[in-house]
Amino acid sequence: MAKTIGVVMTEAIRSGFVEDHKIKGSTRRFPESMDESTGLIEVPADALCESICDEIKALVPNGTEVDAIGVAMPGIIRNGTVEDSPNLPQLKGARVADAVQTGLKARGIENRVSVFNDADAAAAGLAATRGQLDRLIRVWTIGNGIGFGRYPDAGGPWEGGHSIVSLDPKENYCGCGGRGHLEGIMGHRAMRLRFLDMEPDEVFAAAKKGDKRCLEFVERYHRALAAATATQIHLEGPGKFYFTGRDIQRLDITRLKQYLYEMVKMSPLQSYTLELLPEDPTISIIGAGTAAEQALKPC
Repeated sequence: MAKTIGVVMTEAIRSGFVEDHKIKGSTRRFPESMDESTGLIEVPADALCESICDEIKALVPNGTEVDAIGVAMPGIIRNGTVEDSPNLPQLKGARVADAVQTGLKARGIENRVSVFNDADAAAAGLAATRGQLDRLIRVWTIGNGIGFGRYPDAGGPWEGGHSIVSLDPKENYCGCGGRGHLEGIMGHRAMRLRFLDMEPDEVFAAAKKGDKRCLEFVERYHRALAAATATQIHLEGPGKFYFTGRDIQRLDITRLKQYLYEMVKMSPLQSYTLELLPEDPTISIIGAGTAAEQALKPC
């Protein structure tokens, strides 16, 4: 039974001790309370890495053996370095694996640290907790940004949240600066920029009451996600897609299925299924630990 530490950093740092793909004990959250709309965006990269080290140290009492340590965060991650992260821009170029490994060594913990994209960690967590480590898992995570996670890892950035779903040049709300992106429509930050007079939850509430502007946006919101999902089906084939995340309550799965049916018409590609999951931060924590465990295995 592998013993690992999983850490996930999005709007906060969440961590836990993982044994045999299950959380052992309580998970941790740092800081305990904060504005989830801005999260850790103002904290320097070095300070974030130090906080991650402190959280890991708190989970590993002296003498506790750990097989692997996995850290997950938004952005394009390669070889332990964050190449870009529009939702945590201070991390761009940060050598997170080296920084955390060095910080842990100073705290008496000598383990290799592996770093992953947070949506990929969610996919790995779903595979581990459902006993499906031998299957293809794809998941959309809906929050401040939009993540697309894939298990097993297939290389490449897999930045599905930046899929092009609109040719309208006015669609420029994505944090990366690109136009027509899925995240520029569905992301929490993007919605706040689009509706300067309303919070995202107010937009969806107003749509339910018949507000025309909000109704039109809610339709665009669901069509955008259907378009990005249809693109993945056309590129990689059908199968199961999961949908989860902090803002998953905004998603109408019935409406999404309707729009997706309109977009995927070739019969060999229509054997897809969609499943909506309530947010569960422990899934990504388990996934980060599982991915770190697998990273230690010889290829």
